Amino acid sequence: MSIDKTSTATEESSVDNTDAAPAAVAAVDPRLLVREQGFAGYLGEFKRKMKAGDLGSIPVVVGLLIIWAIFTSLNSNFLTAGNFSDMSVAMVGTGMIAVGIVFVLLLGEIDLSVGSVSGVAGATFAVLSVTHGMNEILALVLAILTGTAAGAIHGFVFARIGVPAFAVTLAGLLFWQGFMLQILGDNGTINLDSDGVVVKLTSYYFSDVAAAYGLAIVVTAGYFLSAFFDNRRRESVGVPSRPLNEIIVRTVLLAVLAFAVAIVFNQYKGLPLAVVIFLGFLLLTDFVLRRTAYGRKIFALGGSVEASRRAGINVELVRISVFAIAGTFAAIGGLFVASKIASANQGAGTGEFLMNVIAAAVIGGTSLFGGRGRTWDALLGVMVIISIQYGLALEGIASPVQYMITGGVLLATVVIDAVTRKTQKTAGRA
Repeated sequence: MSIDKTSTATEESSVDNTDAAPAAVAAVDPRLLVREQGFAGYLGEFKRKMKAGDLGSIPVVVGLLIIWAIFTSLNSNFLTAGNFSDMSVAMVGTGMIAVGIVFVLLLGEIDLSVGSVSGVAGATFAVLSVTHGMNEILALVLAILTGTAAGAIHGFVFARIGVPAFAVTLAGLLFWQGFMLQILGDNGTINLDSDGVVVKLTSYYFSDVAAAYGLAIVVTAGYFLSAFFDNRRRESVGVPSRPLNEIIVRTVLLAVLAFAVAIVFNQYKGLPLAVVIFLGFLLLTDFVLRRTAYGRKIFALGGSVEASRRAGINVELVRISVFAIAGTFAAIGGLFVASKIASANQGAGTGEFLMNVIAAAVIGGTSLFGGRGRTWDALLGVMVIISIQYGLALEGIASPVQYMITGGVLLATVVIDAVTRKTQKTAGRA
């Protein structure tokens, strides 16, 4: 009889809970709840992220706006069309190299050789094209490949032999600097053809106003289409996606920013070729990191090397390739630096240049601890550094003060990064 009672109770319990079972299974993604609540939901989500230490690019954007406001109040020429255009071109060389540094930092490593490698690339191009009369396009390609080879060597020694990246790239800094001095010879400076390909990288402007406005339209439309079709893809597989009105708001904000920049460029010489090239590389590298399996492997390595190895990732190959990418971008950046001064000289890539490159990536938001960052961080970071340099130069303030201010900004960024990581661990998000 007791067995019958038990079975009857069990049957009654199962009947009583027929409605509860489906309700327990039907879990709703919290991101959907946020978007269904409208503005209040987004505000609550923003507060939650701030408390959890998920600051994103907010600190650097706020800092950049403060820097611009201060220097504009001190000198009305700071944000004029001419000065803004000059800053935009000046940041490309450092920004290109910082893009490569972002890749290395995502692994949780560092590359101290990029400054010297950039100098070698400029010197290689000058020697091949000017001294030996080689075709400029071929000389440019070989100069870039020189950086790729240098980075691959560093990566091989680090990944295969096991020498710490700091030591390998420190040795590379010294070796490639000596190599640059050797190939430049006793004169130490080789002037480039003012009408040549490399000099045109920073001296050429699209004077037609349609160029800047056209680029603004392309960027805005590209963002909208990318976001729209990404949402369609997410909806098709049942993954939470942004509502259409949110995409439209983001697109409008981007359009306002893009057309504002286009208006400023057109008030001076027009759209700089250097800015177009830099933007193209930022879009390409962002796609690689966020949309490809290779990019996900880089983030995985930055999170945990051992876990990545157990997941079947070829750790050595990824590491070598990342340092090769850093060397490639160092070479490209070196060519832009040579283009800016229309020469290759012994001072290329030396002094504070390396520190500015690394600082640009870190100030922009890439974590020194690995696993968190975007190539767009290089743009934000280099904008901060160049803004400080140009703003202080307009005020006639000496270089030592520039170094101290840049160092203070870098220290503040690293402190924010460390506190953010600690907050995220406390909140269970890291």
